[in-house]
Amino acid sequence: MTPIDMVKCRMQIDNTVYRNLTDGLHRIWKHNGIQGVYRGGLPTLLGYSMQGMGKYGFYEFFKYEYSQAMPTANKTALFLAASATAEFFADIMLCPMEAFKVRLQTSGTPFCSGFVDGLSRIYRSEGLHGFYKGIVPLWMRQIPYTMVKFASFENIVAGIYHSVLRRPKSEFTKGQQLGVTCTAGYLAGILCAIVSHPADTIV
Repeated sequence: MTPIDMVKCRMQIDNTVYRNLTDGLHRIWKHNGIQGVYRGGLPTLLGYSMQGMGKYGFYEFFKYEYSQAMPTANKTALFLAASATAEFFADIMLCPMEAFKVRLQTSGTPFCSGFVDGLSRIYRSEGLHGFYKGIVPLWMRQIPYTMVKFASFENIVAGIYHSVLRRPKSEFTKGQQLGVTCTAGYLAGILCAIVSHPADTIV
């Protein structure tokens, strides 16, 4: 996703820079080659790996804790509460790499000579605050995204088995169950994108 994210970030700061996604990819590739379209790839990999670890780990933890504390609560409410709490902490893990990535992708001139140099530049010029000054808009984007992601995914899966297939999950093969999971993930992803995009423009 890094090439698409590269074009997206540049179009968000200047909507006249490229005509569309294809034009942006073509022009970046023409002038900078593969290094251009994958600029910011390493902080993206590291940041979202840490965020994913936190998101899914904390989600399962808080889902269990909240269900134990509120055994009669609505399941969707539990999913929403657990996912929001999990994403809050996961974004703290993500934010430094997201700040670095955005600077790499949106700088008109090369921001740094390498990964360590980039981190050093941010710290020298702005201190720790430089890595976390975008945390609030990041929460505004990611927390609704994750709440919709988990709550809609869990409910879409249940809805497919109950209303579309009309048979319990246990009666289907692992391959068929995977198909349901992928379909639910795709549909949940569409909802996530709709909810999170406005805040994404200010991250």
